[in-house]
Amino acid sequence: MNNTTLYQIADDLRGIANLGLYYAANEHDRERYEKVLAASARLLSALEDRSSEEVLAVYRDNLGYLTPFVGAGAAVFRDGNLLLIQRHDDKRWAIPGGAVDVGETVAAAAVRELWEETGIRGRVTHLLAVFDSRRWQSPFRHHLNHFVFACESDETPQTTPEALDVSFFAEDKLPPLSQGHHVRVPMIFKLWRGEVAVPYFDPE
Repeated sequence: MNNTTLYQIADDLRGIANLGLYYAANEHDRERYEKVLAASARLLSALEDRSSEEVLAVYRDNLGYLTPFVGAGAAVFRDGNLLLIQRHDDKRWAIPGGAVDVGETVAAAAVRELWEETGIRGRVTHLLAVFDSRRWQSPFRHHLNHFVFACESDETPQTTPEALDVSFFAEDKLPPLSQGHHVRVPMIFKLWRGEVAVPYFDPE
């Protein structure tokens, strides 16, 4: 069992505990869900080599109805090539994107991330896909829904503090792709060509 699976189990336990604590009708139920929350914290502490008390303190600061995180990405095509950025963490390549900030739409987040990571200002044309991180091999600590928008821009991308490098790539000449992107990027090419109905979303 790999770490990604263990992170998902810890996240599942946390979600069950949060929901249970939110709706618990009596102290007996609360005690049971507190144990589930503590089990999630112990699992995460083992994965990250930090104390379960520290993890549990973070959990308690975010109790309530727990929902997946939201991310947004920009797919910019030019002459059939897709714009990618080289990430700092694993030195591999990915589409520009990141977490959606409170107060902004997912489309606005995609445009912002495009600017921050490639130095170009783009315009969203349409939604390409909503990817569930658990179905697309993304190693996120928490469950994530990632919205990918087709964007247009005539500006020239440049290296920024948020990326090691930026460049356009043909589908048959892709660089080493970051985990999750290694399966999503080929799908993005199919969506852009119209081989898969847009917008794509994971089935029930």
